[in-house]
Amino acid sequence: MKELSLNILDISMNSVKAGAENILIKLVETADTLTLTIKDDGCGMSEDTVKNVMNPFYTTRTTRKVGLGVPLLKLAAEQTGGGITISSVSEKDNPDEHGTTVTAEFFKNHLDFTPLGDIVSTVTTLIQGSPDREWRFEHILDGGSVELDTKELREILGDVPLDNYEVIKWIEGYLREGYESVNNV
Repeated sequence: MKELSLNILDISMNSVKAGAENILIKLVETADTLTLTIKDDGCGMSEDTVKNVMNPFYTTRTTRKVGLGVPLLKLAAEQTGGGITISSVSEKDNPDEHGTTVTAEFFKNHLDFTPLGDIVSTVTTLIQGSPDREWRFEHILDGGSVELDTKELREILGDVPLDNYEVIKWIEGYLREGYESVNNV
């Protein structure tokens, strides 16, 4: 993929498909590294599935025989000298505490570092496409952070749905303003 934000979109949609109610997308960026974490409380995966999920020819889907999301993220991280870890607890193994965490580390100074891309559009697309989920977005940078929590938005909005056009435009503007203020520090 040409932008990491597209990988984030793909992996986050896996969380939605896994029935997650709460999804965290966290980016921690320094001068040299970018660490991406996507954590959910979905149904989780068995140990065998976790072992096989990085194989592009392994998928639990019945509509196609390949699953490229995680392998492409792994490739993007490893090309920079970084790596990926996946931890998961299946709902069968622990009905109360289950879910998956994907963490990828990238070295930004490497020639093969894939740019982050339009993360604002990715986050707004995820919220608009799955407004019934709770989304927490954090991007921690040297100059500050950009954060959004849909739980906080729901408290303010009451019955107004998150996929309402004006709400989505506000979310997009809020995130863009956050990046502008961090970049101007």
